[in-house]
Amino acid sequence: MSGERQALFSRTALGVFRLNGRFLGVAEELAAPAGLTAAWWQVLGAVLREPLSVSGIARAMGITRQSVQRIADLLVTRGLAEYVPNPAHRRAKLLRPTPDGRAAVERIGPGHSAFADRLALALGDREFAETVRVLERLADVMETLTEPGREQEPQTGR
Repeated sequence: MSGERQALFSRTALGVFRLNGRFLGVAEELAAPAGLTAAWWQVLGAVLREPLSVSGIARAMGITRQSVQRIADLLVTRGLAEYVPNPAHRRAKLLRPTPDGRAAVERIGPGHSAFADRLALALGDREFAETVRVLERLADVMETLTEPGREQEPQTGR
């Protein structure tokens, strides 16, 4: 059975890598008219609801703190975001979008909505929702299994 599981794991990883490439390509196309890159949009999107620290953004997005720091500094330099004091930690400032940063993300909205409609039409609403559920579950399980210090024990499916 282990060989079958290994093959499934490999197919899943390759599928996710392929999807990641497609999503990044679509995100670049959607973000470009707003003067953003996919990475800038990703970081700004993480702080639209509430300011977060660089490490908080990295955890939420599943990317390295160093990558977020570089992008956050660029966004601040370009006036799309700003650092504000963090009441919980004196040295780890919080990042929040400026009005210009919010406006840039809002300009992406119509294209984003149109692509979401196209994807829902191609998949069907039920399958689209199920895809989201499965991907979120996979992300949660992978996060649990890859936490530092966590024993790699077999998990049962739900």
